[in-house]
Amino acid sequence: MIVFDLICADEEHRFEGWFGSSKDYEDQQNRGLLDCPLCGCTNITKAAMAPNLGRKGNQQPAVAKPAADQSEGNAAKPVSNKPVVPAEYREIIGKLAKAQEKLLASSEWVGDKFASRARDIHYGDADEKPIHGTASQDEVAELVEEGIAALALPLPVLPPESKN
Repeated sequence: MIVFDLICADEEHRFEGWFGSSKDYEDQQNRGLLDCPLCGCTNITKAAMAPNLGRKGNQQPAVAKPAADQSEGNAAKPVSNKPVVPAEYREIIGKLAKAQEKLLASSEWVGDKFASRARDIHYGDADEKPIHGTASQDEVAELVEEGIAALALPLPVLPPESKN
């Protein structure tokens, strides 16, 4: 696996992307499969990254020395990118996941055709039934302006063809 820092050109949102290889990234990029998880922009590029190189086996790890101007109260504190999630939050997320799963079981996956299928159903050109899929923020805004119900799902959904 390889991790790239990616950035969307529209809003300059920065996020990580995990790929099997550099070739996998290029393939997905060329096919337009990459999109920003924050704004849906599909104009994605690699961001500048620092290389992640390990030290030689015979080298000692560098010990960081506090800067002279850092007082005890202003000293750098350890941080983590993996927050501790309280048990009650995990329970709530679990219940939310089960509720979403139950709702989606009676809904049809329409993929990236969500906006057009929602319009068809709203205007009576297709049978009324619950659907779910993907849509850009602009598409959802247009649906709402037309009076068509569209709601973002609280948790990510894998397309059926992506499941093992």
